[in-house]
Amino acid sequence: MSFLSNKLILPPIIMNFLHQNIRTQRANILMTMKLALVTIVVCFLSSHIVAGLQVGFYRDKCPFAEAIIKDEVKKSFLEDKGIAAGIIRLQFHDCFVRGCDGSLLIDSTPENQAEKDGSPNKSIRGLEVIDNAKARLEAVCMGVVSCADILAYAARDSNVLSGGLYWDVPAGRRDGRISRAAETEDIPKPSFNLDQLIEFFAKKGLTQGDMVALSGSHTIGRSHCFSFTVRLYNYNTKTMQDPNLDPHYAQLLKIECPRFLQGILNQTLVVAMNQSPFFMDSSYYGNLFKHAGLFNSDQSLLDSQTTAEQATVYATNDLAWKVDFARAMIKLSQVQVLTENQGEIRANCRVINP
Repeated sequence: MSFLSNKLILPPIIMNFLHQNIRTQRANILMTMKLALVTIVVCFLSSHIVAGLQVGFYRDKCPFAEAIIKDEVKKSFLEDKGIAAGIIRLQFHDCFVRGCDGSLLIDSTPENQAEKDGSPNKSIRGLEVIDNAKARLEAVCMGVVSCADILAYAARDSNVLSGGLYWDVPAGRRDGRISRAAETEDIPKPSFNLDQLIEFFAKKGLTQGDMVALSGSHTIGRSHCFSFTVRLYNYNTKTMQDPNLDPHYAQLLKIECPRFLQGILNQTLVVAMNQSPFFMDSSYYGNLFKHAGLFNSDQSLLDSQTTAEQATVYATNDLAWKVDFARAMIKLSQVQVLTENQGEIRANCRVINP
């Protein structure tokens, strides 16, 4: 170190350390600012709430409600990370049939085949998480927290545990008393084209933009082979394999989902939705541009300029997708909700109150 001038000359190793420390501090500050901005944006988005719903609805009625639900989701997630995708899917499938009223959770009876036994719901997961949360809530706040609200909170918590953003859940839903398997036809199918997707989402008050953002939930989870193998073996009368599917990706899928004798496919085989099946990121959209969308409905997002441009933004900006996904989930969770005097609060999510 030299003291022959007014400038303090430090050894290179110390200078490098100081520069690195400054860069780290700057990065931390920028990340803090970014997370703060995201929190503000998502909280702002929560401000548009359907009449009868309210953020913090159980703050006085059952103060530990959100904590109990989060704890049950976390316990299940630590045992099986795939449960998060299952719970988010439960929210989708519930809200697309009769709105977000918890009707998907009702068991069938000899007199009625319920939603959970409808074709799109044969492979649903996560019901036991909702049951466990409900049992604990009934023990401390009997008859206060609806099954529909438990599902909305659990979907939010599943998203956060998987690397997505937190949002405030507007609550105050009541549970429905009707559940019919036949009505699961309202749930969009993996085989849908873009026009069909837009139509089905519009029926629920969701825009084309909402649909593109919500489709990104397919970045996590798994799919049964029977949901997409028509693209591999029997696409149409002219070609056995969907020409819009990357050949190398198709070959990998065929290895995991082989066609058996007489075209009978093993109903238990599953594949990951994409390369990061436990982490909420926008890699789903990047895969579309590689023609590696698993479902026809996924790949169809590139079939119009508007939806393709939105997918491009998400493919290159993970944060933009996460913000839009949170916004769309808030909106989805308010589809045709039942509020006070319109429904009930089930004591058991599987059974309609007597």
